Amino acid sequence: MLRRLYYKIMEFSTHKNALWILAAIAFVESSVFPVPPDVLLIPMVLAARNNAWKYATICTLASVMGGLLGYYIGAALYEGIGKPIIDFYHLNEEFSLFTLKYEEWGIWIVLVSAITFLPFKLATIASGVADLDLFNFILTSTGGRAIRFFMVAALLYLFGPPIRNLVEKNLGLMFVIFSVLLVGGVLLIKWIT
Repeated sequence: MLRRLYYKIMEFSTHKNALWILAAIAFVESSVFPVPPDVLLIPMVLAARNNAWKYATICTLASVMGGLLGYYIGAALYEGIGKPIIDFYHLNEEFSLFTLKYEEWGIWIVLVSAITFLPFKLATIASGVADLDLFNFILTSTGGRAIRFFMVAALLYLFGPPIRNLVEKNLGLMFVIFSVLLVGGVLLIKWIT
């Protein structure tokens, strides 16, 4: 079943609307959606390595725009939209501690969340709640997201065929590694806060 899903995603990554869907996923992941755009970015780059930089640019720009939505949700719509998002992901305690850390760490929290697999939506909404300077938020989000997506694109561009072979031969192991990274990110949030 996992192998069938993998090939379906690989097939989908070459669909005529794949760029729009990649942009949409990158946008909503920064404010409300739990799945990172890497799940589509990786197969798209593996399927068409020459477009790696275009895909990374689309992810970066759409993610920053989604981050602005997350910031707005935190700044102006927290009670009506932001709090239900935090409740949905059961991150209430982490969110409270996360916003308190802004006094000490501020922009560095945004940068770490933008680069790693920590939920970026948590940082964007918390940035709005904490009234983080908007210019610094945009600058840090853009830099961090660019580092993240261009690093993924560069690695896949340089080592694409061997990585694709490795993924296809060890699909179950790759799924486990991805899941561990995702869960590890959530546990890291709990540990930091």
